[in-house]
Amino acid sequence: MDENHLGDFLRARRAGLRPRDVGMVSHGTRRVAGLRREEVAVLAGVNGDYYTRLEQGRERNPSPQVLDALARALRLDTDARAHLFRLAGGAPGEAPSAHAAEEVSPELRQLMDGYPHTPAFVLSRTLDLLAANALAEALFEPFEPAGNLARMVFLDPAGRAFYADWEGAAQATVANLRQAAGFDPDSPRLRRLVGTLTEHSADFTRLWKAHAVRGKTQDAKNLRHPEVGALALTYQAFDVRDAPGQQLVIYHAEPGGPSARALDLLGTLHATRRRTGPRG
Repeated sequence: MDENHLGDFLRARRAGLRPRDVGMVSHGTRRVAGLRREEVAVLAGVNGDYYTRLEQGRERNPSPQVLDALARALRLDTDARAHLFRLAGGAPGEAPSAHAAEEVSPELRQLMDGYPHTPAFVLSRTLDLLAANALAEALFEPFEPAGNLARMVFLDPAGRAFYADWEGAAQATVANLRQAAGFDPDSPRLRRLVGTLTEHSADFTRLWKAHAVRGKTQDAKNLRHPEVGALALTYQAFDVRDAPGQQLVIYHAEPGGPSARALDLLGTLHATRRRTGPRG
């Protein structure tokens, strides 16, 4: 089946806006949840029939000028604008995306191991945990297995206890996966993951239909670990230049604060278990 990813995205973002959000006056009874097609066309300065063909998948090659106009009309932020361009055939200045690398280089693993007091891990675009240092392994120990962040958030019972702001974590996770879909909409891995999450999580399905898009950059994380309690952390995400699609994520606690002490304790507990091995 020839899916209409661009049209789906445009419809979802149109449905998320009200006339008052874009400075329009609403007249009469409205039968749609958000903006009408003709309203988006007026805001973007494009022909109404042309915009309809875009949503229906009958027009597949909008110009960069049209995409810019649609991004402004739909109030898209930087991540969502880049996603729109990718769905339409590639963001400005970007080469066509190849499938992301899944192997983490020995040099990057060595770099992560050189940070024993902060969790560090590598993610794929589909949020698979490709590699982690010892403290990241300890941090994610409540999950069985800690293999994919989306599955951890939506399908593992530990997720709702681990993330203090579960709804915020869920929204960010789905927005990250939407960004991945823009890079490679037909990725077999992404299709399987989204299929599993949709089948087993109504919350995922609800958020997936919203078509929100966001990349990982930096943010705060409030976590609850069953062994050391509350953790107030920030994270930074870095693209791995020689492995397109991989991101290095590093968590950080305020030096000398209670979360830093909790991470130190967690690292000690994890190291002790690794030395002593499983109890018989």
